[in-house]
Amino acid sequence: MPKRVDHEERRAQIAEALIRVAGRQGLHAVGMRDVAAEAGVSLRLVQYYFETKEKLLFYGLRHLTDLFTARVGARLAAAGPDPGPRATVEALLLASLPIDEESRTFHLLYSSYAILSVTDEALAAQPFIDNPDAAENAMTGLLEQAQGSGLADPDADARTEAISLLAMAATMGTSILVGQRSPEAAIAVLHHHLDRIFTAPGTSEPRAGAN
Repeated sequence: MPKRVDHEERRAQIAEALIRVAGRQGLHAVGMRDVAAEAGVSLRLVQYYFETKEKLLFYGLRHLTDLFTARVGARLAAAGPDPGPRATVEALLLASLPIDEESRTFHLLYSSYAILSVTDEALAAQPFIDNPDAAENAMTGLLEQAQGSGLADPDADARTEAISLLAMAATMGTSILVGQRSPEAAIAVLHHHLDRIFTAPGTSEPRAGAN
């Protein structure tokens, strides 16, 4: 009997090839032929699963997001069975910083997707992110949870702080990529702001690991 093809596995294989080659060449320079060569499959097969480059790029973005989610999950697992709101916030922020090869590729490609979605008509016709407020809402909820438990400044505006932290992490990530500052310096800045937010008289919550 012929071997049964797992189509989702094949799509993931092609998406991972896209991520690897785009991490080396830049997303704007990647063609479907490049991805096929990287994946070790024919161009026709890539075109069978993804009719256009735009469809390949959007699938690659979803795959990249899944990898990021797994990365956050690994950080939370390392923080213990009940990491608490601060450790969870740190896991979300630090997972997005380009402090190793995997996270460097994530930040580079995610930023590239955002830029291309503004200038490319086919990409612009579709939403860049299905739920653009998901991270902001999750971060806001964690900060409100910390405030309710007496672990964070009760007078802080949780939504504003969440927006600020996410924007700061994105900017810090870019500054690391271009060599403006080291990962250690960027992490120190994030910790400074987390120390400001997560303060309550007589209470403290341990930090998550910085690496």
